[in-house]
Amino acid sequence: MMSWLMMYFPDSNSSIMNLMVDFHDFIMMILCMILLNIIYILIWFFFNNYINLNILHNQMIEVIWTVIPVIILFFMAIPSLKILYLFEELVSPFLSMKILGHQWYWSYEYGDFKNLFFDSFMDTSNELMNFRLLDVDNRMILPNKFKVRGLVSSIDVIHSWSMPSLGIKVDATPGRINQMIIYMNRSGLFFGQCSEICGLNHSFMPIVLESVNISNFLNWVKLMI
Repeated sequence: MMSWLMMYFPDSNSSIMNLMVDFHDFIMMILCMILLNIIYILIWFFFNNYINLNILHNQMIEVIWTVIPVIILFFMAIPSLKILYLFEELVSPFLSMKILGHQWYWSYEYGDFKNLFFDSFMDTSNELMNFRLLDVDNRMILPNKFKVRGLVSSIDVIHSWSMPSLGIKVDATPGRINQMIIYMNRSGLFFGQCSEICGLNHSFMPIVLESVNISNFLNWVKLMI
């Protein structure tokens, strides 16, 4: 749920995004502690008239303020590497799909189903039920609680397929295929946009992902085929 003046992340729909949010909170806690400690030391230096001016050249202090940052970076690197490897892990996907970026729309191809592909343009109709500048004429529909492999590339220039609620941002580069894993925890409608400046209409190629249960997904596939 999004609202004006919101200072937090949107509701996540994947375990990877949950880990990213937890990692962000963990890093912010460490940074706040470091900031408060630095402020305290600066105030102590300014208002202490009996401080030894040679303290800045003390060997023990130099060792301390070198070792402590190394320890802090070590505890920050462990969860960061864990999230990185989990994001790249892909074992036995339920289905694979190809995502192609164009100027300025997206093409989706469900490789496991014959003749199931379509283009997704921004919806320019004036209906009140549409999300202005965010909705599309053909939404990408995927089943939740199943691993989906996404193969991302581009036809013309560099684009970027981004879905914040899933913690996904993958560059679509011409002549190169980048791989990602899509796993959604629940049903819903989720929005994203191309996050790479790709030309004149860069702001008008949104991404809409509709997460449904497996039975609704198979019924949709039957209708499309």
